[in-house]
Amino acid sequence: MKRMLAWLAVAALLAGCATSGQRAPIVERGTAAGKNTARVFSVSDSRPKVYVVQKGDTLFGIAFNYGLDYRELAEMNGIQDPNLIQVGQQINLFSAPARTAVVAESRPVQVQAASLVKEQPKVVKYAYSEAAVAQAEAVQNPPPAAERSAPAKVESKPVPEPKPETRPETKPESAGNDGGDDALEWSMPTKGKVIGNFSEADNRKGVDIAGALGQSVVASAPGKVVYSGSGLRGYGKLLIIKHNKTYISAYAHNDQLLVKEGESVTRGQKIAEMGNSDSESGLVKLHFEVRRFGKPVDPANYLSLGKS
Repeated sequence: MKRMLAWLAVAALLAGCATSGQRAPIVERGTAAGKNTARVFSVSDSRPKVYVVQKGDTLFGIAFNYGLDYRELAEMNGIQDPNLIQVGQQINLFSAPARTAVVAESRPVQVQAASLVKEQPKVVKYAYSEAAVAQAEAVQNPPPAAERSAPAKVESKPVPEPKPETRPETKPESAGNDGGDDALEWSMPTKGKVIGNFSEADNRKGVDIAGALGQSVVASAPGKVVYSGSGLRGYGKLLIIKHNKTYISAYAHNDQLLVKEGESVTRGQKIAEMGNSDSESGLVKLHFEVRRFGKPVDPANYLSLGKS
């Protein structure tokens, strides 16, 4: 009878339990928003961002009064013909600030160890033997829990975090001078006697320098020609040179204009010949203006006037 029971125990011998584990990745996502870049205006720059066209305005005059290039102004506002603007039309004087794309960055975190999963036992038949009987008895009478070997611990290795990508800092664009007011070296635009001085109270926006017909007119400072023509009332044949983001200079009542729009000029370069297109006086003279952020300023602050 005992042998029969032992044989049945061998037939019901259980296999060991199988275990398996799997990592469950957990991803934490974050976003790094790009900072919006914005135009920064100098304290002394009181120009508005938008100008509303008034009766009698021209795009050339608007650009001149605010120290801008009329071609850039036309392109910025989608104006096909600079000669065609309407009363009440809004003219953007400065372009909208650029925006940088928002970039999302993901960062993996440490993965926790998965819990152990048990499977159902399997039944295996063994041939009768003394060793099989002993093994069956050991299965039926397991040792105390304290004597059992503890399961091996599953350690998880931390996943190294990627270093944040270094991005170049975007500096705001400034509407002020490139390098300060002292960056420009000014010189007399022509030879002659000053016959008309600057006066803000009397609305005299520059100085008048007398000379001879055809006398050389030169660029007072280096820059780019942003206007060459006779489309501004009261200035005759006019040249406007943009020196930087702060200053422009104007040369009016010329007989001949020798440079074209978009052309770069150097200080002292001949750009025109003096004329007498001033209908009020009829004198041969150069009307010369210096404008800071489009506002007329006294050329005597930049030139040694009165020297011939």
